[in-house]
Amino acid sequence: MKIVVCGAAGRMGQTILNLAKADKDIEIGGAVEFDESPAIGTGSPIISPSKDLDKILNSQTVLIDFTNPQSALKNLEIARQKKSAVVIGTTGFDAAQKEEISKAAKEIPVLLSPNMSIGVNLLFKLVQEVSKAVSDYDIELLELHHNKKKDAPSGTAAKLAEIIAETLGRDIEKDAVYERHSVNKARTKEEIGIMSVRAGDIVGEHTVYFAGPGERIELTHRAHSRDTFAAGAIRAAKWLSNKKSGLYDMQAVLGLK
Repeated sequence: MKIVVCGAAGRMGQTILNLAKADKDIEIGGAVEFDESPAIGTGSPIISPSKDLDKILNSQTVLIDFTNPQSALKNLEIARQKKSAVVIGTTGFDAAQKEEISKAAKEIPVLLSPNMSIGVNLLFKLVQEVSKAVSDYDIELLELHHNKKKDAPSGTAAKLAEIIAETLGRDIEKDAVYERHSVNKARTKEEIGIMSVRAGDIVGEHTVYFAGPGERIELTHRAHSRDTFAAGAIRAAKWLSNKKSGLYDMQAVLGLK
């Protein structure tokens, strides 16, 4: 199977390329960076990044994208034209951008996941089950990442909050609370608190707290290495390579649906 990696010079792009190079079932068909990237044309030990996605993408390749929302949508449109499957690990999409992804998925296979880790996707499932069981408990989320991460909350924290809201029939737009310093009042029972920490070189940590009378349940996932996300993205690409058009996620890859 052949892959093309967008965001090839980034942390995730480099990790994916390194793992793919060691995978006998994977052929690296190309690596892409934005037009002004200093990595363009460099002598990478794996593959020299290009800026011409349309020249290296075709229906026999799977595109893996870890860039930013605007670039990801441009890359998705090229993939749609080339009839290429797409794995999107980019986060930070708003509702309108997610709708664009859904439209593209009517023509090509698209896998969208804020987190490719097997453990995090198990966390998604566990959070759903615990939310059902203790629906009257206060629920708060805390996520920690490195100091270079731009979006907050993380895509994974946002997904966790969405799962909780959907499970409990709450409105995430109304009930999510991202800070409290300017509001002098006690939390409501419907609130889903979401807090972000950006410090050092933390790869990623997510904890969901369920607090009730006399007890607290904590579900935590800690990523020790980006390899877990990269391995998940490659696994997703393999799984997606022979699928029909549609919008998929890692829960489907792992058989959790």
